[in-house]
Amino acid sequence: MTQTDVQTSGGVTQLMGTRGSPLAYAIRDFLQRSDVPFEWIELTSDEEAREKAKVSGLRDGRLPVCVLPDGTRLECPTIREIIERLGWFHDPSRKEYDLAILGGGPAGLSAAVYGASEGLKTVLIERWVVGGQAGTTSKIENYLGFPEGISGADLAQRARDQACKFGAEILLLREGVRADFGTGKFVGYLADGTKIVMHAGVCATGMEYRRLGLPNEEGLYGAGVYYGAGVSEASLCINEDVYVVGGGNSAGQAALHFAHFARKVVMVVRGDGLKESVSQYLIDRIKSSPNIEVLTHTEVVELHGDKMLEAITLTNNQTGEKWTVKTSKLFLCLGGVPNTRWADEAGVVCDEQRYLVTGPDLKQYEPPDKRWSLDRAPYYLETSQPGLFAAGDVRHGSVKRCASAVGEGAMAVTFVHRYLANQ
Repeated sequence: MTQTDVQTSGGVTQLMGTRGSPLAYAIRDFLQRSDVPFEWIELTSDEEAREKAKVSGLRDGRLPVCVLPDGTRLECPTIREIIERLGWFHDPSRKEYDLAILGGGPAGLSAAVYGASEGLKTVLIERWVVGGQAGTTSKIENYLGFPEGISGADLAQRARDQACKFGAEILLLREGVRADFGTGKFVGYLADGTKIVMHAGVCATGMEYRRLGLPNEEGLYGAGVYYGAGVSEASLCINEDVYVVGGGNSAGQAALHFAHFARKVVMVVRGDGLKESVSQYLIDRIKSSPNIEVLTHTEVVELHGDKMLEAITLTNNQTGEKWTVKTSKLFLCLGGVPNTRWADEAGVVCDEQRYLVTGPDLKQYEPPDKRWSLDRAPYYLETSQPGLFAAGDVRHGSVKRCASAVGEGAMAVTFVHRYLANQ
């Protein structure tokens, strides 16, 4: 990491790199979801690399180069180096917190706003960027109070600013690895060794994107294969044929967004059509979009390409027919699996699909050796561990909508108050 007096144009971060660079994609995705204005400068020749990025050529290991508005030049930077320069990386300021929230999606941000605004010493811990899967959405049009719609990144940034205004601390690029539960206090341990002592917790860890499970999928991630709506990539899809896998709301929103840029958008749907859970307004717009095609009973079975995606093989799961199409843009909107790998070690009860079980549902799922330990019944959003609550997509029985996640985050804080009052 070096310093230079090169200034960016108009106070906008510049990112210079090559197409198909997974690191460049990760930085673009982070900046887009963090609502940081940036300019992507794609380098296509050694001459451009020397002239614009001040490196020896396209194969120079210093790429990508990121130049921040204050002139700071970062060569092949990590996301942590970027957020440190942006002033976003912090250590905990307290030894103990009334409330610790794990996960910075809509549910976690809501819990942070309500917890901090109601006087609780609140910390939110997020392993990547605030917003969760909702933060990847190009436009949320059915969220109360935004008749013209709002991007997921914008909504997340507003919620983050609101939580910070009330005094909540937000720790980015931190991941919880385990927790010890004691009487009246919990101790959470993060991957970097940081220890968080809390009196109550809200788990809002959300979902992890489901994978196709194909042999070279991981190697092509960020180099043509993307998980989620990939908002940062839309403007790079001009005159391209884009494939979106999935039949839910996120896939529908992604297809409509890409349709503004791409030559053609093909939705690959395994079932009979778009899911019953898809909002009707999305279905109507998809049907009326001239450059969106929906392939039903179709699955992706092969990915082709070495360093970059070049083509995919599709199959009709009814007839068995297979065919290969050229594309460099594949977006996987397959839903997800709950992020609860930590739950078993912590002794927190999950259902058969690994969602956290809460409240009255515990009677159905908790094993004999993990019976509810208190005389009172568990609160509605309380897990099998007293004082640990779950909100949003990670919770068993939750409604997978942004508005309901926000509601559960606020509701969880109400139960946190009741729990703390009884301690």
